[in-house]
Amino acid sequence: MTAINDNQTCYMALMSMAEEFRTQSPPDMRSCVQCLLASLNVVTHPAIEAKTHLHLGNILFHFTTNLDKSQSHLEKAWCLSQSVPNCDEILFESVSLLATVYDKKNDSQRAKQMIINTLDRSQPWIYWHSRLLFQLAQIHANDKEYHLASNILSVGADYANNSGAHYTRILFLLSKGMTLMIDKRLTEVHPVLSLAGQLVETWNGNLQMKEALKVYFLVLQVCHHLNAGQVKSVKPCLKLLQQSIQSITAYHSEDDYVNVNPNELFIWMPREHMCVLVYLVTVLHSMQAGYMDKAQKYTEKALMQIEKLKAVGTHPMLNTFQLLLLEHIAMCRLVMGNRTLAIKETVQALQICYGDPKLKIRHKPLIHALLGMYAMSMNQTDAAEAQLATALRIPSACTELRVMTSLNLAIVYLRNKRERELNDLLGKLNPETLPSVSQSLKAAAYYVLGLNSFFQSRYNDAKRYLRETLKMANGEDLNRLTSCSLVLLGHIFYASGNSRESMNMVTPAMQLASKIPDIHVQLWATSLLKDLYGQFGEHGRQQEVTLMHQQFSQTLINDHINASQLQEHSYIHWFDQNDC
Repeated sequence: MTAINDNQTCYMALMSMAEEFRTQSPPDMRSCVQCLLASLNVVTHPAIEAKTHLHLGNILFHFTTNLDKSQSHLEKAWCLSQSVPNCDEILFESVSLLATVYDKKNDSQRAKQMIINTLDRSQPWIYWHSRLLFQLAQIHANDKEYHLASNILSVGADYANNSGAHYTRILFLLSKGMTLMIDKRLTEVHPVLSLAGQLVETWNGNLQMKEALKVYFLVLQVCHHLNAGQVKSVKPCLKLLQQSIQSITAYHSEDDYVNVNPNELFIWMPREHMCVLVYLVTVLHSMQAGYMDKAQKYTEKALMQIEKLKAVGTHPMLNTFQLLLLEHIAMCRLVMGNRTLAIKETVQALQICYGDPKLKIRHKPLIHALLGMYAMSMNQTDAAEAQLATALRIPSACTELRVMTSLNLAIVYLRNKRERELNDLLGKLNPETLPSVSQSLKAAAYYVLGLNSFFQSRYNDAKRYLRETLKMANGEDLNRLTSCSLVLLGHIFYASGNSRESMNMVTPAMQLASKIPDIHVQLWATSLLKDLYGQFGEHGRQQEVTLMHQQFSQTLINDHINASQLQEHSYIHWFDQNDC
């Protein structure tokens, strides 16, 4: 009896010390691990030994890069907990962590099988069964097995409904909606999101969690509209989303989980990350609508928030948010004529992308497309062509990116008078048969067809295409496409000798371009306006726009010089060895 008591005393002392090292500020995880390892030398009950191995595996996974040691302890916890009574929760947690380790070691098949083999046993445990189903769906989604992922989420929704876990059912449905959107199964998205939206409204649980569900639902609604290029239609959803995030940030943290069912303790995203996400979707909307100043303002706010969060602790999602923001702000800078910042942000995005294998696979095509667009803006057309063609060759490039990249490549071919390549490419960019559902990309395709017709002096065809662009752009408030189309129509009327109609096009184009602001359209518009005002004898206005034209031109020249002197400028010739 004395020996048993001595063992218990020794074990408790070591565990107490381990906890003290773990919770002190700053934590001393090395000493904590040493205490836990020492406790394994003390003879204890197998359940306690299993729990200790689980603690060790957990700490080694989260605080070190030694996945092998973490895996070893988790496998021991898993083995011990299978045969010991009342160890189900240790078993489920070790399975969940082991699956994460296997997945991180690029052995997703083993991760999936580990979870699948546990699902029968986890059925009576609502929390753990739901958690394992979420995790299994996520691993399938990471492997781009979206059909399997959405099926698992459907199973989860039915299970949660039958178990009375109504909050968790909504989470399963929203996750399924997101998966269907990623998989482009758009006809199936609406009924799933519609049901989820109704259930969110009628769910009478914790207010903070209900508001978080609303944010999830509205983010999906906004993204669904933006994917379709419906910039105007999305405004009511975006406004509701911004109101919801304000409500969430107004809650005190101690009110977060009052009266929450322990079986439903799932948070789809931390509150601080939700704030960044709402900034991000606002940036996406501003970009498509053509409000570059607004996109820039929200990007800066979001990046500042990310830096604050990273100072507290790293999270893979923050890298994804930062990468998306940098990619979009780089495009903004190009429109605004700030190529110096655009290339710096593109290279920063590239470095983040190459720090994570999964981010690299997903974002590499867009990085090459951005380098191509930057090279276009610097009149480096050979480098632009090489980068854009590389983006198109990468299998992971999504449909929308392929269309956007192809449209830019068409402009490069047009500028370089590469008629055969241009005609081959334009044959694949017929707006009526475009593989994308995006209205903005279809409108952009009409614009490129109009630009090509203009260069060939087929003015009637050009006007016909540009009117299609304007019809679509005005219908969805696509301001940049509207301004580009108006100034090109103005140039066509000017070249045709119809100065009055040219003025009617160029004046609103200039007003809209100033609002965006788009320095390239402003430069183009002022070039036309100075000649038009001269024809109409309005010399005061002619002098005014001539001065503006000189200012825009000098700004672009200075920026061109500054950008070309940057070390990052050499990245226009950068290619991954796997691209060659």
